[in-house]
Amino acid sequence: MKAITSTQNTYIKNLLKLQEKARERKKQGLFLIEGKREISLAIRGNYSFETVLYNPDFVSEEEILHLFNENINRIEVSKEVYQKLAYRDATEGIIAVAKTKDFSLKNIQFKNDTPLILVAEAPEKPGNIGALLRTADAANIDAVIIANPKTDLYNANIIRSSVGCLFTNQIGTGTSEEIIDFLTSHKIPLYATTLQNSNEYHKEDYTKSTAIVVGTEATGLTEVWREKAKQNINIPMQGQIDSMNVSVAAAIVLFEAKRQRNFN
Repeated sequence: MKAITSTQNTYIKNLLKLQEKARERKKQGLFLIEGKREISLAIRGNYSFETVLYNPDFVSEEEILHLFNENINRIEVSKEVYQKLAYRDATEGIIAVAKTKDFSLKNIQFKNDTPLILVAEAPEKPGNIGALLRTADAANIDAVIIANPKTDLYNANIIRSSVGCLFTNQIGTGTSEEIIDFLTSHKIPLYATTLQNSNEYHKEDYTKSTAIVVGTEATGLTEVWREKAKQNINIPMQGQIDSMNVSVAAAIVLFEAKRQRNFN
């Protein structure tokens, strides 16, 4: 087993690149996961791992082997090295180097004939993306599809704000046109959350195959989604503003769909 004590180590410098730069994650096909819960969820999500780094002041080798089998490449690092790599203030002492997954639409598989899907068009803020993934996990939906993504999904902020739900959801990405074609080919109608020409969300039937589409808080959904939707839907506002946080809006509609499906 190796040990690294210097922050100037070449391997540590490369891990910092993975932490900070989306292009490096894409180029190398690797990213970092920090924390026991997040790593555990990635294991359940069938992610592959290259290396585990840990600081023995916070986590033992026995705890590492409880998560992984003994063949996992383990590197003991000093507290200084660990703190250099760690993204969060709270210290758990463990960081895993994992292999990225292909989020192509062709890899999405539905386990039933009436899938419930969340589509998010061009979400940009990592916090919002993380919250959408948490909502999707809470509702136990079939897939989350990101249209025209503006942020790398392996961004550390997304992993943190999703509390590991990046790994618990089936995820796909593509252009709006690609996603619409994909959903159409699977005979999955769209319900677009928008104020234009819309019906109140609770008046629609979501018991059959359904894709709920949400846009950004700043600009909402683009015209292509509104035109291709089976029905545009809105959440009636009873206060002074006409919109709410995108993850909150998604949660309201998704859980109405789950209610109609008797939470199945």
